[in-house]
Amino acid sequence: MDRLKKLTMNKKWENMKKSFKDLKWYEIIMIIIMVIIASISVVEAIIHPETSTNPLWLTIINFISAICGIMCIFFCAKANISNFIFAVVNTFVYAIFLFYHKIYGTFALEVLFYMPINFISWYIWTRHRDEKLLEKTKAKKLTLTQNIIATLLIVGGGIVYHYILVKVGGNVAWLDAFTLSIGIIAVILEMFRFKEQYFWWIITDIIAVAMYIVHFDAVYLTKKAIYLIMAVIGYINWNKLNKERNITNE
Repeated sequence: MDRLKKLTMNKKWENMKKSFKDLKWYEIIMIIIMVIIASISVVEAIIHPETSTNPLWLTIINFISAICGIMCIFFCAKANISNFIFAVVNTFVYAIFLFYHKIYGTFALEVLFYMPINFISWYIWTRHRDEKLLEKTKAKKLTLTQNIIATLLIVGGGIVYHYILVKVGGNVAWLDAFTLSIGIIAVILEMFRFKEQYFWWIITDIIAVAMYIVHFDAVYLTKKAIYLIMAVIGYINWNKLNKERNITNE
């Protein structure tokens, strides 16, 4: 039993190493940029706490979230199962940031939805590994009817959430509401391995960039801009994986 457990751990470690080796040069550059900007924010918070938009402890939280967040989306864009390791950490620390700034809609999305879904998705992806590329899951696609239903659910959800968020006094109500609505559908699509998740991630990342322009935060603005770039790359990758590696759409 111990030998079997050791072999399993070795296999997981090998898959993790494959994941890092699969990173492209432009992804490494984006990681470096993110680390530099996040580090500068931490240093500024230490040297000039009176001018910092966040307390030092929250700036450190931002740093952790920034690094884990981009590693998660880099791996997810490749349909790589290792993304969930970083997703769990990022969800927790990002929720702290959102609650502090009263962005309640996205906070609810992170805590009540993303956190449990991360673990469920992790399980589902590991049950549908690519036969040869074991570190990856199989990419699926929606039917036309399913796409229409997803769109209607997002529009309806955004209107309902906006009404609720106005009542509780949340910031940027419309942007926050549609981030919540789109995020719920997109993460369900991600959980069940549908490539169309990336169409909606592109939309929600555009909204998120707008949010952090209005409520300026250098770390999260950079992070969400990288998310947007990787969402486009993710759509291209998942579309290719579906066509070449999962023709039966199973």
